[in-house]
Formats: sequence, C-alpha cells, structure tokens
Amino acid sequence: MASTYNNLGIELQATGENAGTWGTKTNTNLDLIAETWGYISIDVASADVTLAMSSGSSSNARNYILEFTGTLAANRTVNVPAQAGSPAANIEKGYLVVDKTNRSGSSYSLTFKVTSQTGVVLRALPQNKSSAPVTTFCYHNGTDVIDASKDVAISFTDGQYIADNSGNELVTFGVTGSAVNEVKITNAATGTAGPIIAANGESNVNLNLRPAGTGVITVGTTAAHATITSKGAYDLILSTNEGSSSGTITITDAANGDITIAPNGTGVAKAVDGADATGAIKIAGKETIFVPASAMYGSETNGADAQQVETTATRPDLKVLDFDPSTAEYAQFAIAMPKSWDLGTVTFQAWWSPSTTNTGNCIFGVQGVSCSDSDTADVAFGTAQEVTDAGIGTVEDVQVTGESSAITIAGSPADNDYTFFQIYRDAADGSDTFTGDARLLGIKLFFTTDAANDA
Repeated sequence: MASTYNNLGIELQATGENAGTWGTKTNTNLDLIAETWGYISIDVASADVTLAMSSGSSSNARNYILEFTGTLAANRTVNVPAQAGSPAANIEKGYLVVDKTNRSGSSYSLTFKVTSQTGVVLRALPQNKSSAPVTTFCYHNGTDVIDASKDVAISFTDGQYIADNSGNELVTFGVTGSAVNEVKITNAATGTAGPIIAANGESNVNLNLRPAGTGVITVGTTAAHATITSKGAYDLILSTNEGSSSGTITITDAANGDITIAPNGTGVAKAVDGADATGAIKIAGKETIFVPASAMYGSETNGADAQQVETTATRPDLKVLDFDPSTAEYAQFAIAMPKSWDLGTVTFQAWWSPSTTNTGNCIFGVQGVSCSDSDTADVAFGTAQEVTDAGIGTVEDVQVTGESSAITIAGSPADNDYTFFQIYRDAADGSDTFTGDARLLGIKLFFTTDAANDA
C-alpha cells in the first residue's frame, strides 16, 4: 500500500512503506506541519498572485500568516488552490492576513479567494491613515475563503481596557450585571452626516457623558467653532437636574423660531458680569416708549389744548391735552427711534382722564411718518389705527385703553430717522359718544427690536 497525502499536502505513510527513508520523510512532515503556523510576505504590486499547496514539499499556501505588500496600480487578486494531496482533498485551514499594501489616493481593491470563487475583498486602510496594516482573520472552508473577522465578539471583564503602544489605557470597560443597554458606534461615508454614537437597547435610553470631578465636556477644536444641533425638525432643549425641577433653554425649530429661557420656579433669568454682578438678560423683542402729554404739542391746525389740572392742593396735578368731543383735534410729537428698532410696525395704548362723569366711548387714533437725513418734513402721515375706551364715570380717574392694531409708519423708515407721530380724537366718528373733553395723559408706544442693544 502506497503513501497518500492529506488536505494540507502532508504525507501519510503506509505501514511498511519507505524503508530506510521513513525518518527523512517524518522530518519533512514535521517541517510542513511547522509551516502551517509560518509566515510569508508576498508582493502583489505588479500582478495577481496564485499560491500553491504542493504535496510533500514546502508551499506558500500552507503558511498561516500571509503578509501582502506593494503599491497597488490596479485591482489585485491572491488565489489559493481548492485542493491538495493525493488523492485530492479539499483544503481546510485558517489564515491571518496582514494587508500592508499601499492604496493611498486610489480605490483599488485586493481580493483573497479560492481560484474561480468570490472570496474576501480585504478591508482597505482608513483614508486618514497612511502606514498601519489591516489584519483580517480568514479561513478556507474547502470551497472558498471566508472572512471570520466580521463576526468576532470581543469580551472584557470589569476594568479591562484597550491600550496604546506604550501600554497606557485608551478606553476602559465597566461591567453592569444583566445589562440590556449599550453604546452603538456607526461610521459614515464621504459626503454624508458624521459618525454616530448612540444609546442602544431599550426604548428611550439616555446617553450619558460624565467628566471626572470638576472636569468639563469640550466640543469642537481650537481651529473651528462648535455647533450642537438637533437631528431633524425638533427643538433643542437644555435642562438641569435630568429634567427634574429644572430650568430650561429651548431653541425652537421653526422659521424665525424663538429661544425660550425658562427659570425654575420663582427663579429669574440673569446675566453675570466679571464682577459677579447680575442683571436681567436683554434680548431682542417687544419694547416700549412712554411719551407724556407734556412732551407733545397741539397741532397748528385744530390743535388740542394743553392744560394743567389740579386735583387737590399738594396732590398730583395732571399735565394733559384736552380733546374736544365735537371737533377733531390733533397733537404731535417726534422722536429718533432706537437703532435696535426693526423698522417695522408699532402699536400704542392711550392714558387719559375723563373731564365728566359720562360713560360714553372715546376714540383715539395714532399715525406716523419717518424722515431720513436731508428729507423734507413736509410729508403726509401714514394710515392711522384707532382704539376705543369707555369713560368710567369718575372725573380725574386714570384710564388706560387697550393696545391698538399695528401701525405702518410712512416714509420707508431707516436707522437714524426722525419719526413724527400724530395723535387725535376721532370726534367725527358716530361711535365716539363721550360727551366731555378727553384729557390725554400720554401714550405708550410698542415697537419690536432685532438686536439686544443699539451698538
């Protein structure tokens, strides 16, 4: 009976065979067995490579560690045979493939497979790396080469870690008994959103970032601004104490969305300067200007009369403009609006006092026009808006109207304009039924800012 060869090409000597050469053949077999754990470097730069598994002799396909080198100038393939031995047997063995090829700046691939099969397209070096090898554990299953690295789970006990090449901890692992939640890290393709670090497991799982002691969490680099954003059309909310008894800052996801600062309980939103003094936070939004009647003047035509009304001696006197119940009368004032004004519409409320006990309705109206540098002041006021307020039946009481509708200022308002306002009582309107003089104390103008200050 003649000797045969197994699936790795190692001779299986039959009883009584190889008299006088048995020792030599045994030593050869031992060398071939050692070769199954060996290492070989293969240059794949210039052409595809086909490895061999020869029976009874040293063969490059028998090595366990295969190192591929060279700068790829095209897609390359390394083939291993399907069978070895006599009679032929399917090869079954593992390979540790160390890919040291240079693919920088190219999209060339390197495939490790059984001849005429599909095999494994070896993972290329990350684009931001230049020299570190990529190691893949593969096995020949008798038909083709299989990538076993993709299904490998690495297990750590509590306190174990991944270290740098000096042995210093990079990542340390903590273990929780019966854990069901974990961190999932997902990479990203070129041109898409960045990599994802996400909590995974149960529904509504928190993701915790915890500095040690008084340490901080830093976002961004020293060379660029950092942006924190929500994923998709959702508000971004910052809160304290894990949302329990918490103050919040909410950035609303919408066109022209608000930023809402909501203190906890009776707390207030404050700004702190370098001397630890505090003050309310000033933000853009609705602002007011109160213009007293004493700062107004009756119009040259049908002007309201300026009066000082004494209540009781040594008590407050009322500086007023009297508006007649039967004749339309006017008063004016002019102001340079704040630079932070958004140049949009304004509204008003009127402060007034009745001269009689009548409870009829009194109608006040306001209109405005802006003049820029070198503009003529001989211009028409814009469209007025009016408010109606009923007399409360007591002389010398203070009354406040509701807020008017939006008033459009004529003259195309711009920064540093001089803006004229005209206020009147619409005595000609049949709905104005207050029978006495309406004594105007002043008006409050409401306007909107688009900056926190006038810088």
